[in-house]
Amino acid sequence: MEDKILETERLYLRRLARTDYEALSWILQDEETMYAYNGAFSDEETKDWMERQLKRYEEYGSFGFWAVILKETGEMIGQCGLTLQNWKERKILEIGYLFRKQYWHKGYAAEAAKACKEYAFTKLKAEEVFSMIRETNTASRRVAEKNGMAVVDTWVKQYRGAEMPHLLYSVKKNTKNGLQNM
Repeated sequence: MEDKILETERLYLRRLARTDYEALSWILQDEETMYAYNGAFSDEETKDWMERQLKRYEEYGSFGFWAVILKETGEMIGQCGLTLQNWKERKILEIGYLFRKQYWHKGYAAEAAKACKEYAFTKLKAEEVFSMIRETNTASRRVAEKNGMAVVDTWVKQYRGAEMPHLLYSVKKNTKNGLQNM
């Protein structure tokens, strides 16, 4: 299992590779999947996204936005991972996730996000992790809530020519729904 980082009951997460471009395009170039990003990505935006992910592996070493592989088929069904993001005046460690729409509502995003939270707390020794979610993205909000997170802040972000109200979800290590008995 090439470059496997995490494993769950049904999934494993590994570094994205350039050979994943087609599978990544199915996600990033789908209008419905990318509504939280104000629409589907072009070929150029998809290439830029991939290059940013690969660069993050070099910069951060032990974390990034990983390919999510369905164990049953070996297929890349999404991306999930940890990235450093800007939130107002500070950098935060964010759990982010994007899945092909045919894999929505099957618990894969929650399963992968929970594994990323545990990785952040145990491997990275983070005290707190976050998820920035567009206010209208109810499915992603449910994933964050299943991951023990609660809203701690709001912010209207400018992205791709639009004002997008976002919620900042957070969970701290050793809190209710965070990791216990560490």
